[in-house]
Amino acid sequence: MQNIQLSSELLPRHIAIIMDGNGRWAKEQGKPRVFGHRNGVSAVRKTISTSAKLGIKAITLFAFSSENWRRPEEEVGVLMELFITVLSTEVKRLHKNNLRLRVIGDKSRFSQRLQNKIAQAESLTEGNSGMVINIAANYGGRWDIVEATKTIASKVLIGEVDADDVNEELITSCLTMADLPEVDLLIRTSGECRISNFMLWQMAYAEMYFTPIYWPEFDENSLIEAVTWFVNRERRFGYTGEQVKELIESD
Repeated sequence: MQNIQLSSELLPRHIAIIMDGNGRWAKEQGKPRVFGHRNGVSAVRKTISTSAKLGIKAITLFAFSSENWRRPEEEVGVLMELFITVLSTEVKRLHKNNLRLRVIGDKSRFSQRLQNKIAQAESLTEGNSGMVINIAANYGGRWDIVEATKTIASKVLIGEVDADDVNEELITSCLTMADLPEVDLLIRTSGECRISNFMLWQMAYAEMYFTPIYWPEFDENSLIEAVTWFVNRERRFGYTGEQVKELIESD
C-alpha cells in the first residue's frame, strides 16, 4: 500500500472546544462538581500543548458562557477563583512558549481583581507570534453578533458606513476574533451534541466532532483522534492517528 505523506496544511487552522462534562465526571467519582472543574485544568494544558506542537494557528476554549451565571452561586465563585489562579500560574508558561492569550466575552461583569488579571495576562503575551489561545468567558455567540451590530449601527449613524454597504464581510470584521481564521473544527466533550450559543457566526462551516469523553479525561490522544477525524472528513484520504503524531514528533 502506498504511504501517503500527511501535510500540516490539511490540519484545522482554528479549533474551538466546548469543555463539557466536568460536573458529571466529578459526580461519577463521588466528588463535588468543583472537583471536576479543577481537574479540567490539566486537560486544558494538554490540549494547548498538543495544538501548539501541531502548528494550529488558534484555539478557542469555551470556559464560561453567559448562561453559566445561572449556576449555583458557590460554583460560580469557585470558577471565578479558579480562573484567577490559572491566569496567575499558567500565563508565564504560555509566554515562555511564545503563545498569545486572549479572553473574549463581556468582561465587565467580572470582579475588578479578575479584570486586572486578564489585562495583565493579555498584555504580557500580546507580542507573541505563536498560537493564539482564546478563552471564551462570559461569552455568547448571540452577544457577539449583537455587539457587532451595535458597532455597525453607530458607524451608520455618524455616516461612516452606508446602510446599503452592510454585508457579511463588514459584520465579520466587527466580531471578536475577526483577525483569526474562522473555526474549522468544533470539539465538544461529554456526549452532548449542540453548540450552546458558542461562536454562532464563526462556526458557519465548521466540522463538528462530538465525543462521549468527559473533559477532565480529554488528553493528547483524544485531540489527535479528533484532528485525524477532521483530516479524513475534509479530504477523505484515510490518514491515521499515527500520521498526525508524526507531525508532532517531526517538529
